This record gives sequence, C-alpha cells and structure tokens, in this order.
Amino acid sequence: MFDFRDRVALITGASRGIGLRVAQDFVESGAKVVLAARSVTRIEKEVKALQGFGEASALALDVTDGASIQSAVKDVVGQFGKIDILVNNAGITNDGLLMRLKDEAWDQVLETNLKGAFRMTREVVPHMMKKRYGRIINIVSVVGLTGNPGQANYVSSKAGLIGLTKAVAREIASRGITVNAVAPGFIETDMTADLGQRVRDQLLQNVPLKRIGEVTDVAPGIIFLASEEAGYITGHVLNINGGMYM
Repeated sequence: MFDFRDRVALITGASRGIGLRVAQDFVESGAKVVLAARSVTRIEKEVKALQGFGEASALALDVTDGASIQSAVKDVVGQFGKIDILVNNAGITNDGLLMRLKDEAWDQVLETNLKGAFRMTREVVPHMMKKRYGRIINIVSVVGLTGNPGQANYVSSKAGLIGLTKAVAREIASRGITVNAVAPGFIETDMTADLGQRVRDQLLQNVPLKRIGEVTDVAPGIIFLASEEAGYITGHVLNINGGMYM
C-alpha cells in the first residue's frame, strides 16, 4: 500500500461502488478522507465503519449545485487546511436511443458527470496551487473511448471528461498538480446490477479476460495515480477494463 499520511482526500459519489472502495483504501493507507454524497445519511454507516481504521468524515455535496460545491470545499479546507487529492467519481446514467433521448436526460447527465467535475476541479485547484501540490483523478468510462449505442449522453459526458482531464493537466502541471483519468470497463456496481444475464453474456464476449470486473480491480489504479510515486504521470487515461479496449 502507498503512504498517504498527512494527505487529505475528497471523493465525490462516495456512498457506494468505486467511490466507497477508494475511500476505504485511502483510509487504510493513512489519508484523512472526506466521503461526499448528496445525502450524508446515505454514507453515515460506511463512515462509522471506516473510522475504525482511520480518519473519515461525511460531507453533503450536490455536484450539480455551484453553491453546494463552494460550501463543501470551504468546509473541507476549513477543517483540514488543504485538499491534496480530489477524486471526481460522482456520475449518473439516463439511457435512451438518440431519436428518443429527451433534452432533460441529456442535460441531467452532462450536468452531473461533466459540469460537476469541472466545477469541483475549478473550486479545488486554487487551494492545491497554494500548496504547489495536488492529485486530481477523474473517473471516466471505457465507453467514453469506444462509444456505446443508447448512451449518447453518458458517452459524451465521459469523453468530455477525458478532454477536460488533458486540458487541465497541461494548464496546471507547472504548479505540481497532476490530473489523470481512470476508465473502468464492465464493473460490478449498482449501475450494472439490473442488467439481465443475456446482456451480461453479450458484454463478456468483448472482454478478453472473460469476467466482470470488481471495484477492487479499479481502486488500486486510482490509489496509484494519487500517490507520490505517480508524480511524473499526468494527462493519462488508465484503462481498467479486462481488455475491452486496448
């Protein structure tokens, strides 16, 4: 495990899945971890469990609300004096074929997945620049690289987030801040739990490793990119997808 003692990590969408697993790994590695979600009550149980291993706290945060973002970041900096690591993990889906895709569904997904990450990054970066240190990891998706029918809004949000990663990485590299993305493939989470067996079998045909990924497959990549040891990596998209996209 990497050593994150004296580091402060803020993780959005941390109530479940990849976000929660990453929070666990950060806590066990010594970081002070803030788990952010729209409802604090959704993560209170998880936070209490994590406090048995280290320092963890819950934070109410709606990434679609600029005022909520400003307040949340102010609270974290007020409590810890800094934010060293930001994991932009909050994301939603609202699928539909292009010809039936409503403007509302498009706006909802882009507002959360892309604009939310943009706003979070914009709010946190000044604090990282003062310390001349930072790690920003954006959670994207394999479909942001390959495309996927019925997900024009989701794919666009994740492809846009890859572009944001690369642009910001170039912009702030001189301040000692790295910006990278992790692109999971087909991972067993709440988002994929409702998929039928036929759909799962079809998806697995495109996975050379012939298994569905777990959050434990993804979290170590995020932890690595947030570490001191990854300090010479920026603007990179780390694919964790069992070979779906190479």
